[in-house]
Amino acid sequence: MPKLIELADGEARWADDAFVHVIDEDAIPETGDVILSLTRFEAEGDALLSSNSRRVGVRIESDQEVEVLAYDLPRIAVVALAFPKYRDGRAYTSARLLRERFKYEGQIRAVGDVLQEQAGFMVRCGFDAFEPNDGATPEAWTKAASRFRHVYQRAADDRVVAFEERAS
Repeated sequence: MPKLIELADGEARWADDAFVHVIDEDAIPETGDVILSLTRFEAEGDALLSSNSRRVGVRIESDQEVEVLAYDLPRIAVVALAFPKYRDGRAYTSARLLRERFKYEGQIRAVGDVLQEQAGFMVRCGFDAFEPNDGATPEAWTKAASRFRHVYQRAADDRVVAFEERAS
């Protein structure tokens, strides 16, 4: 079973990935949890979600809008946000929209060109699972996610910003 890094309570750990990424050209497995592209989800998602025999996730590419999932979010187990290149930051915005505007409580997973140097920013925006492509360990992710003690703007993680810390 493939592995991914999950972050909970400030600690990263290896976790078994129960989900299978299904590309558009492949048949959907008869059993098991799946992650589909947005296009495929729009075509076949209702049938999969109504079966109740599996969990369903959706992969959102950086040029796609998460708003199209608003109606189905309570039934979606994972939203995998793609980073086509490490310097493409549109997935940060998508994660923050999911957590703050849509109150999504499921897993938000970073996939694609995911590097541990981005961990702190990803966590602040609402990511809680990662498929890193740099060979990083959970220990390195824990360290990277908590590298900075002070933050200077509000985000989805609800950390107290520096000017409020100073005032109290």
